Amino acid sequence: MISKQNTCYNQTMNFQKLDQLKTKLDIHRPLDNSIVKNLREDLILRWTYNSNAIEGNTLTLNETKVALEGITVGGKSLREHFEAINHKEAILFVESLVEKDEVLSEYTIKSLHALILKNVDDSNAGSYRNVNVLISGATHRPPTNIEVPSQMEAFITWYKNEAQTLHPIERACHVHVDFVGIHPFIDGNGRISRLLMNFELMKSGFPPVVLKVENRLAYYDALDKAHTLGDYEPFTTLVEESFEPYWYVLGV
Repeated sequence: MISKQNTCYNQTMNFQKLDQLKTKLDIHRPLDNSIVKNLREDLILRWTYNSNAIEGNTLTLNETKVALEGITVGGKSLREHFEAINHKEAILFVESLVEKDEVLSEYTIKSLHALILKNVDDSNAGSYRNVNVLISGATHRPPTNIEVPSQMEAFITWYKNEAQTLHPIERACHVHVDFVGIHPFIDGNGRISRLLMNFELMKSGFPPVVLKVENRLAYYDALDKAHTLGDYEPFTTLVEESFEPYWYVLGV
């Protein structure tokens, strides 16, 4: 059995490695506009496809690309088209928050949610849930709807204080895990949690990561372990490994 001490040591070493890669990336900044444009277009597409696919959207990667270009895909629901379009808009909103150096708040979270559910579920868009929910297949049970406002307030208080002492990657992972554990909305919590995680990474100068739908089982297992056992290491490792494509493309 791996001891907690060894796990913490390995995690610290991983953070140091990623910090070194980020330093190399910073040396190359500002990046060539053509590289930035290519990476951004690819990121928006893959992030949108994978995040929606994790939640059950059946658009393929190429179908998502077509949908984002404003073309209707035959045999696919209107909801799935809106989910793709909305997610791209949410990414653009996150980018604007990073550019303005905005601090995470309940207002920004609700604004993101309003974008995610636009034309999908307008009656619940931007509003905390008023019913109790279960996370399918998970051991963890989210708080009751009555507890959601106070838990979200506590989440933001933690973010503004204790969270700022964590390594940026660790903070981003905790933001994702703790937010989705509260499950404050009736729908869209997973997509919002991944947007918030990347908001934190981007604010700290790290590239955003895409959690792939192929790793959905490991992703769900890691989340449940963090929620029920307080063990964030499997989830953090999953996120760390998701950085790899960017270092290769950027040549660092």
